[in-house]
Amino acid sequence: MTERWNNRALFFLLWPLMIEQLLAVTMGAADTMMVSSVGEVAISGVNIVDNINNLLIIAFIALCTGGSVVTSQYIGRRERDNAGLASKQLIYIVTLVSLAVTGIAIILRRPIVSLLYGNIADEVMNAADIYFLITAMSYPFLAVYNADAALFRASGNSRTPMRVAVLVNILNIGGNAFFIFGLRIGVAGAALSTLISRIAAAVILTRLLIRSGGHAMNLSGILKIRLCRSMIRRILNVGIPSGLESSMFQIGRLLTQRIFTTFGTSAIAGNAIAGVINSFSFMPGMAYGMALLTIVGQCVGAGDYDSAKKQTKKIMILAYITIITSSSLNFIFMEPLVSLFQLSPEAHGIAKAFLQVHCISMAIGWPMSFALPNALRAAGDARYVMLVASISMWIVRVSAAYLLSYPLGVGPLGVWIAMGADFISRGSFYFGRWCRNRWQTKTVI
Repeated sequence: MTERWNNRALFFLLWPLMIEQLLAVTMGAADTMMVSSVGEVAISGVNIVDNINNLLIIAFIALCTGGSVVTSQYIGRRERDNAGLASKQLIYIVTLVSLAVTGIAIILRRPIVSLLYGNIADEVMNAADIYFLITAMSYPFLAVYNADAALFRASGNSRTPMRVAVLVNILNIGGNAFFIFGLRIGVAGAALSTLISRIAAAVILTRLLIRSGGHAMNLSGILKIRLCRSMIRRILNVGIPSGLESSMFQIGRLLTQRIFTTFGTSAIAGNAIAGVINSFSFMPGMAYGMALLTIVGQCVGAGDYDSAKKQTKKIMILAYITIITSSSLNFIFMEPLVSLFQLSPEAHGIAKAFLQVHCISMAIGWPMSFALPNALRAAGDARYVMLVASISMWIVRVSAAYLLSYPLGVGPLGVWIAMGADFISRGSFYFGRWCRNRWQTKTVI
């Protein structure tokens, strides 16, 4: 296993992940810029729904993490049949869950927005309603795409999902240009473009997996549905804690996002733009976290814990170097970056204040709090990750955000300060867990 993950192998796993994350962030920024041309009401409506969508997207990805860990450990153990069986069970699970979530979201979209954000302006609610309805239809396709991509990465193939991501992101931007600028249908156009691109992504990547008969994670014969309870249990033992953790994280995030609605449209818009710009800082960390799922999963599956520790240390060093660099660049070029978006002077100033706080906290705590836990998950220590994340979320992020924003009079900036404190808090616990080697006692397969 040590030879499997030498520097050359790491490079060929990492660079497509970097490109894929860069594409996602760049296209997301371009998407927001296009919507911003419609006005701050459109930005606010889309941002509100995207925060809810992210809750579900991250839950789908977390569920896929269970399949990825199980599959990668079987690959590390060289049990190809079990790896293939786990791949099919993952697709069945995410399809059923996403269909149920889609139905709930479509029926209850307005009550969900009202519950999470309270009373918002009618025009913002109308924009959010349109965007929510259309994007909710894309959940099953998004879930299947994420499962397919996770399976490719579990085998060490990160290039195929990257190539599909390039094609789909180009399709999404082209669709935005057509619907928003050509047909001039605003928020609905952005949502339609998202729906079409996600359908394309799921169809293309699923076909590639079905045709990859020589690979351990191929989906040939997937339509002959055969559920395997023991395999589903193994996937859910990792996927459920990861999903609960990610869902609670996003619920806490949504509760803190509600603070911005009480400070007006400028605060909502400033937060949206700061989030888009800041996403470039954590983009490398997301790639490193995905790599750790594959590398540690295969090492643990092969029983090679020394390689798991060695490769994790190497990747964490790289994560800190790149995130410190990207956060520093964001801080230095903050003014021209914020100026790319059509914001009012008030929203412009708010976005810069948010970014100033977050660039510093990102460089200190993000790699430990969001990349390192993937190594723990890959070893089967997902419940510990869930426990720490939940406690830190409610005690540090949510409680501190409300305390700083209202009683202490910091305003919406308090949300971003609490966010940074949460990074450092949970990251310190994950680092201690990894150093004490408690994760080596866990079993997945």
